Amino acid sequence: MAARYDLTTIGEPAGGIGQHRLVELPVLVLHAHSSCNCRCVMCDIWKTRDSRAFHAADLESHLESIRRLGVRWVVLSGGEPLLNNEWPQLCSTLRQERIRLTLLTTGLLLSKNASQVAELFDDVIVSLDGPERIHDAIRRVDKAFMLLQRGVDSVKMQRPSLAITARTTVQKANHAHLRETLAAAKCLNLNGISFLAADLTSEAFNRPLGWSANRQGEVALSLDEVVVLEDEIESLIVENPADIDSGYVAESPEKLRRIVTHFRAHLGLGRTESPRCNAPWTSAVVETDGTVRPCFFHPPIGNIHRSSLEEVINGHEALSFRSRLDIANNAICERCVCSLNYRS
Repeated sequence: MAARYDLTTIGEPAGGIGQHRLVELPVLVLHAHSSCNCRCVMCDIWKTRDSRAFHAADLESHLESIRRLGVRWVVLSGGEPLLNNEWPQLCSTLRQERIRLTLLTTGLLLSKNASQVAELFDDVIVSLDGPERIHDAIRRVDKAFMLLQRGVDSVKMQRPSLAITARTTVQKANHAHLRETLAAAKCLNLNGISFLAADLTSEAFNRPLGWSANRQGEVALSLDEVVVLEDEIESLIVENPADIDSGYVAESPEKLRRIVTHFRAHLGLGRTESPRCNAPWTSAVVETDGTVRPCFFHPPIGNIHRSSLEEVINGHEALSFRSRLDIANNAICERCVCSLNYRS
């Protein structure tokens, strides 16, 4: 019988390739739509020429795999999931399986879909890039902050207890405004906020060839800006101990300081260390075209349009990948900005 892994461990279980067969896959990320309704400077998803949706029929054909793998939590991501006309059907099907549902969204369509979002999701994570002027400039959408605020208010009106939190991608355009971003989250009546560094080097987010040095420079920080960021983060820690202790700010001081380390390493000033992560053994990402990845950043391990989800997760490509992966020394893992350390 295949081993059940301790989900709190770091890296991969010991043993040969056969020991990497999964009997449980607690977390599944579904890219519900390939397009986005923002034009963010730190992301290229909106540049895609394809407009693909993950259809309800695609999900139905893999429900047996989802049951057999014991999926307990599905995150609808993208692109913008609410651009998918079938997202309510996707959610209804998953809710019948008693699966927790999380929505990752720009927030621009929340008001239009407030009633169904409030009914079908267990929690919502919205993108927040700063106070209003900064947020709108980064999103490159007129009145994006106002639309986000209206959407949050509409959902809260339908279901006040629904947890809506923010995720902020730290980069050149907002690195000096993290405390203002925290204040903006409170102004929006959000239930918390998380900060993560911008991904600069991976091939994820519709950048199959990665970014050129010039493109990276539009998002990365100069040495002077790293100094400003470091001061901003230290001030955030010192001035907001209650928010950090309570978990309103999701990251510990140590994790917040890793953001500075990330940008320093990009300048060649030291190196980053791989975070605590067990994503390849506890989760998978399914893209709109059926491509399956062990996380957002690593190469594909199969496609659910050619095999069942269970066959992909435990296929030769996946087993070989997990058996070879040394998280502590893997170059992609070392630069990771969005790790998962799932605890059962």
